[in-house]
Amino acid sequence: MRMRALAAALLVAVVAGCGAGEHPVEPAPSTSATVTPSLPTVTPPKPQARAIALSHLPANLRARVPQFAPAPPATTKVQLPTDGTAGWFSRIPTDQKVAFITIDDGWVKHPLALPLFQAADVPVTLFLQTNAIRSDPQYFAKLQAAGATIENHTITHPNLEGRSYAAQKREICGGADQLAGFYGRRPVLFRPPFGNHDRTTLKASHDCGMKAAFFWKETTNKGKVRFQEGPGVKPGDIILMHFRDRFPDDFTAVLQAIHKAGLTPAKLEDYIP
Repeated sequence: MRMRALAAALLVAVVAGCGAGEHPVEPAPSTSATVTPSLPTVTPPKPQARAIALSHLPANLRARVPQFAPAPPATTKVQLPTDGTAGWFSRIPTDQKVAFITIDDGWVKHPLALPLFQAADVPVTLFLQTNAIRSDPQYFAKLQAAGATIENHTITHPNLEGRSYAAQKREICGGADQLAGFYGRRPVLFRPPFGNHDRTTLKASHDCGMKAAFFWKETTNKGKVRFQEGPGVKPGDIILMHFRDRFPDDFTAVLQAIHKAGLTPAKLEDYIP
């Protein structure tokens, strides 16, 4: 009898061990887009990786992803305040032919974002709101592995302007701390919700370890880029996107606008001391 019980226990342990080693299947996001493609786990050389990523995109998207040369090394850094506040920028002052793609929030987790990032192979900065990503933080870990940099966009997305120092610090420090727990790196850049801020925002940002906070020069929605200062992306412009239902249209519209201007997407973090 004891031998039978021991054999049964061993069988249960083996079955449990197999189950623990498997990756659970994540439910598909609630979107009408194509289901998440199965991309290779081994990273091939970049030209081959781009071709593979393009092959996983719908045919109508492939031609809308321009190819860029690598961004030039950052030759200058912005000047940050020395008065205990974070810097504030809507454009990076540079003569280099670069622009910066930034994407906010994280509510919509579009299945084509990963192959689009891999096909475009350009730097992207994600300003993530922790309440928005909590349902599937692994989704953004995959984007991080594809080259995106994750920065801070608060916990609950409040309008910070006019709030107390304690309230603003709680949102900014808390967002940075949670993102560090999710992704192994504590953010050093910040975007206030709606772009609204006051001096208290910049003071709290600095005290939470944020070097700079950002506005933008172009916005994108439903596949259309809107310019604040006349047509065309200018060198150093910061472009705002969101994780929305029409993410492929927005992302390719931004890529095309940068390409049409003769610019290259660059890494925002490289220009911050």
